Amino acid sequence: MNPILKFASQLGESALSIVGVRTVEEPHYIRRPLTDRVEIRQYGSRIAAETTVTGEKQKALNTGFRRLAGYIFGGNHRDTEIAMTAPVSQSKEEIAMTAPVSQAGNADDGWTVRFFMPSKWSMETLPQPDDESVRLVTVPPQTVAVLSFTGDRSAAAVAARSEELRTTLQDNGIEAKGEITAWFYDPPWTLPFRRRNEVVVSI
Repeated sequence: MNPILKFASQLGESALSIVGVRTVEEPHYIRRPLTDRVEIRQYGSRIAAETTVTGEKQKALNTGFRRLAGYIFGGNHRDTEIAMTAPVSQSKEEIAMTAPVSQAGNADDGWTVRFFMPSKWSMETLPQPDDESVRLVTVPPQTVAVLSFTGDRSAAAVAARSEELRTTLQDNGIEAKGEITAWFYDPPWTLPFRRRNEVVVSI
């Protein structure tokens, strides 16, 4: 794409994101409501790029986000055999951003940040990350319970929503499997009341 057109497109997308208009792909799922606040979703297999960072939570998550952004914005390579020509050119491949961005973990084991890859990519076609701390993983099909919320997405807000999700599942006789994960769909500059945030757990 022409650099000027690409910049204009990115500028337009950034402006739309202020009011919560999303232009990126989301993983496909089948949903059914559990309560007026919680729904059950079935996701198929997906591919994600992920990295784990230790240390203080917010600093670790910021580091993880930057690592993954580096990968999708060109920090990758491809071991493809190409017929010998002159000149030889090597270019970085850019991968589209998707939503949501997933975060999970704890202070002892580290914090894992995950970007889901667009559906057009497979493990065979995705370029390998340049950064060895970034991994490509296959996320198996899963059924999850999801509580969506807007506004504040601080650690305290996520903890409160997570407790609400746990209580709702217990009240409905549903067993949670594993830790609750936070999913964020919007950049920090999105107006708080337009943000889409979710807490998610496998069931």
